[in-house]
Amino acid sequence: MSRIRERFKVLTGRGEKALVAYITGGYPSLEVAGQMVLGLAECGADIIEIGVPFSDPIADGPVIQTASYQALQGGVTVAGILEMVQRVRQQSSIPLVLMSYYNPILQMGLQEFCYQAARSGVDGLIVPELPREESLPLLQAAEQAAIDVVPLVAPTSNRERIAAICARARGFVYCVSVTGITGEREEINTDLASLTDTIRKCTDLPLVIGFGVGNANTARNLAPLCDGVVVGSALMRLIIGDSFDRAGELVREIKSAINRQ
Repeated sequence: MSRIRERFKVLTGRGEKALVAYITGGYPSLEVAGQMVLGLAECGADIIEIGVPFSDPIADGPVIQTASYQALQGGVTVAGILEMVQRVRQQSSIPLVLMSYYNPILQMGLQEFCYQAARSGVDGLIVPELPREESLPLLQAAEQAAIDVVPLVAPTSNRERIAAICARARGFVYCVSVTGITGEREEINTDLASLTDTIRKCTDLPLVIGFGVGNANTARNLAPLCDGVVVGSALMRLIIGDSFDRAGELVREIKSAINRQ
């Protein structure tokens, strides 16, 4: 059983929901990013999603785009992020999921990327812009390396497509709460109850909701529909503003909120 599935198993046994905390790998530096992974884990994050900076982050909003750009300007590479993951893994067993666009993976080579990622201690992989129809080579390489490829299900997906996506899912299913890019939202108007119900009928994997989750109240409202939530832009906004302590407090607040229903 992968670390991801094991973590969800433990949380289910406790009657808890998972909090997935996103950070941009290498921002403001690889050393600090590694420290933040450990710090957010101590604050209550159950899984850490590490973004691999890319020059054309089409799924990300302005906050994460800013962090990715500055990380790239600072010379961050995929190899550097994997070295950071390896250092973190020596100190923590928290599940680590890379969020990478397809180009950096392709540039390294699918099998080499997955091999190096697994060797470093990566447990899962999210590739937001890779369509299901073109994903088989990566899925096969990841399976050989025992890495869970976590799919995204968009609000616009129909039942047939959701079933096809879930058939090859590993780790958990990432339910995108809104159409568009990442970022905090005042309101989420998507019919998530219907969407999550459809996903549940297609898989028994844990279901995590992300995009737009920026505070404890939003997370609390979403918690009955899922097994966990992702917070990303709200955390990175605080980190960019050097409010590291406040970022930890936000993790504690959201973790507490999703377990009080």
